[in-house]
Amino acid sequence: MPKDASVRNKVIIPLHKEGGTEATFITFSGLVDGKEHIAIGLGDFDSVEIPLVRIHSECLTGDVFASQRCDCGAQLEEAILKVKEEGGYILYLRQEGRGIGLYNKIDAYALQLEGYDTFEANEKLGFADDLRDFEVAAQMLHSLGTSKVRLLSNNPNKVDQLKQYQIEVPEMVTTGAYISAGNHSYLKAKVLKANHHITVPSKSK
Repeated sequence: MPKDASVRNKVIIPLHKEGGTEATFITFSGLVDGKEHIAIGLGDFDSVEIPLVRIHSECLTGDVFASQRCDCGAQLEEAILKVKEEGGYILYLRQEGRGIGLYNKIDAYALQLEGYDTFEANEKLGFADDLRDFEVAAQMLHSLGTSKVRLLSNNPNKVDQLKQYQIEVPEMVTTGAYISAGNHSYLKAKVLKANHHITVPSKSK
């Protein structure tokens, strides 16, 4: 079991997304890494039998500025819609750049312009492919009274890590494939090197 955490506060915040969305933002105490991660409850999150959960790592460039270098913003928009419809949570984790931070991610983008893929760029900077540890996600779920989830993700590593922390994942719901010329090589690398469940054509349309 992960270390105990607890719900710190819950606040309802209306969003402009999807024509108006009422979301419950939930903060926590006792998270293992000391960062300010949040859960966002959508739809019938507090009564659905097995909630739909999206673990979404913070991406300032994609989530806020709609960068075409990744598919993060599009996945977040999709998650808000799907989780609202089916009931569950978005766990928004402060793990920018697969855990390397914003400045290092921008440095990695510069290396990608030289021809390195997203994983090679991280390695060139001295980092592992993926530094994220999803124990905090499991802590958040356990503190919300949830030990079984349907996971909205293409990343099997998230499933494996949640299971290590006693979260059951009976179903992985894949996200859409948001492919463009700007993120084609990024998505291709995620499929080839991290076994993400995305169908990426050999060339972008």
